[in-house]
Amino acid sequence: MSKGKQYENPIPTVDIVVRKGNLILLEQRGREPFEGMRCLPGGHVDNGETVESAALRELKEETGVDAKLVGLLGVFSDPNRDPRGHRISTVFIADWIHGDPVGADDAKSAEWISESELRNPNFGIAFDHGLVLQDYFRWKDSPTETYWSSKESRR
Repeated sequence: MSKGKQYENPIPTVDIVVRKGNLILLEQRGREPFEGMRCLPGGHVDNGETVESAALRELKEETGVDAKLVGLLGVFSDPNRDPRGHRISTVFIADWIHGDPVGADDAKSAEWISESELRNPNFGIAFDHGLVLQDYFRWKDSPTETYWSSKESRR
């Protein structure tokens, strides 16, 4: 009996833009890749879990914050977005409900950052989260649009 073909499939992940007024929640990574850099809360989708549940679970695990999902920003699938390998992220927008941000799980810390600071092109952020935030700010001005990171969509 011959073995079937082995596939290398992308890994599903989630990220979440949590807002509290004009503040956005970022965490500081506690491990590689990008250890010490800021990023949006997020992580891997567990087997049997919806992306919505994964986003809220990762948010709670990493920051201690609860939020309500209010929209889908888009799907970010550039094969080079994560140095660990191909990850496809479903990115949500959420409004803060309660909780003071604290770093937990693989986050060293978590804090609210002003939108004006995040709009600065020199603000350093891990992964492709700078692109995600640019798209979030565009979405904020036109909330009927969604975004994705394939090169074809950026033409």
